Amino acid sequence: MKNTLKKLLAIAMVLTMLFAFAGCGSKKVITVGYTIYEPMNYEDADGNLIGYDTDLAKAVFENLGYEVIFQEIVWENKYTDLNSDTIDCIWNGFTCNTKDDDGVARADKVDFSYNYMENRQVVVVKSDANIKAAADLKGKFGVAESGSAGETYAKAFEGTTFKGFTKQTECLTEVKAATADFAVVDAQLAKSYCGKGDYADLVIVEDLSSDVEYYGIGFKKGSELTAKVNAELEKLGADGTIEQLAKKYGVENTAIKDFSDQKK
Repeated sequence: MKNTLKKLLAIAMVLTMLFAFAGCGSKKVITVGYTIYEPMNYEDADGNLIGYDTDLAKAVFENLGYEVIFQEIVWENKYTDLNSDTIDCIWNGFTCNTKDDDGVARADKVDFSYNYMENRQVVVVKSDANIKAAADLKGKFGVAESGSAGETYAKAFEGTTFKGFTKQTECLTEVKAATADFAVVDAQLAKSYCGKGDYADLVIVEDLSSDVEYYGIGFKKGSELTAKVNAELEKLGADGTIEQLAKKYGVENTAIKDFSDQKK
């Protein structure tokens, strides 16, 4: 009986040690919320998720010891997804220096990382639309992604009507199909699509672009991740990783690589 008890105790100790070692070796998991658009987050020919935001997120979180899961979201629901813990952060060309339609600054709703990329809102039309100034938009029908900075900018044009869509790429499709007169989208997206492939007949109206905006990574208010991610961005800027990724995805002129002036 004693021998049997000793054997059982020994087995229990071994199992406890195995579970302990397994726990030490497992990674923490973090879920990144994103929407599909090039060059930030999109799929390659084999269906793999790639892009500047995708690769930078992987580099940051893998350095922090996390396994990264990417969760596609509806942009209009981003705050709900974040605050309900469906996702741990919003990393997808998230304009941080603006207000939403409710008049509340986005920085009052989430904690933002350092600014990591410059952007603008741009107006996209068909190449034969003869739209060059704000006055030319009067009486026109515009589209933008619901809940986006583009939506806010589009609604500011006087004398226009507006409809929101789930994705920025859907807005380009509406203009191409002539079911909308103009779309307001991120410059990063517009430069990747306009004048190319299926969107060869779309152009950016440069004189209608917004002031400079900045992308930031959004976290829940009070999150400890914000400071950790900022520290990693500094490291990846210093060791050349950000420069390398920026060149890979053609955003070297807008990607921010030095964060020293953003330290608080």
